[in-house]
Amino acid sequence: VLGFMWSMLNPFLMMLVYWLVFSIYLRNGMANYHVYLFCGLLPWVWFSASLLEGCNCIIAGSNLVKKVMFPAEILPVVVILSNLIHFVLGLPILVAFLVVYKVPPGLNLLAFPLIVVIQFLFTFALMLLLSALSVHLRDIQQILNNLVTLWFFMTPIVYSLADLNLGSKPPIISFVMNLNPMKHIMVGYHRSFLQHMANQGQEPFNLPIPWIG
Repeated sequence: VLGFMWSMLNPFLMMLVYWLVFSIYLRNGMANYHVYLFCGLLPWVWFSASLLEGCNCIIAGSNLVKKVMFPAEILPVVVILSNLIHFVLGLPILVAFLVVYKVPPGLNLLAFPLIVVIQFLFTFALMLLLSALSVHLRDIQQILNNLVTLWFFMTPIVYSLADLNLGSKPPIISFVMNLNPMKHIMVGYHRSFLQHMANQGQEPFNLPIPWIG
């Protein structure tokens, strides 16, 4: 009934759930936490949905792949682009949050398209690998559901890197965090939209962490 409205409602409702859990029940005291949360959830939904749908895209499109001169690489691209449309349609809600809560844009916002391109290429590469493996190992789809959930909580979306206080933890934890490509991408998104927090010395960007990677 709502059609493309779900592209905006789904990440918004997801943000409400995590905001309720981490801001009300678990008491995350970060300023403008819901804006920070939504800024990370939007690209994560694009990434995870593309991964889960694209894992079996070659199997689902087997009739096309068997045809002569049909490049199988098109199938993952179609999945990523379709979820990219949902991502773009969710951006007006993020912009509305930034306006309502008076979060001023900075020059770092100019890097936003570059971060989108980096995420697109990373997701595409990962989908090529997983979709090819899924042709021979059909259980990958089942394993991937749990791995994506684990990956979500290993990425600074519902928490900030400052919350982790990596300086007080063993170096191996910081090393493992830096191995996570989505960690760097999320830091890039947060710094693009919420750089004013760093300028004011507020959470979540008061650590000397590179912008992307």
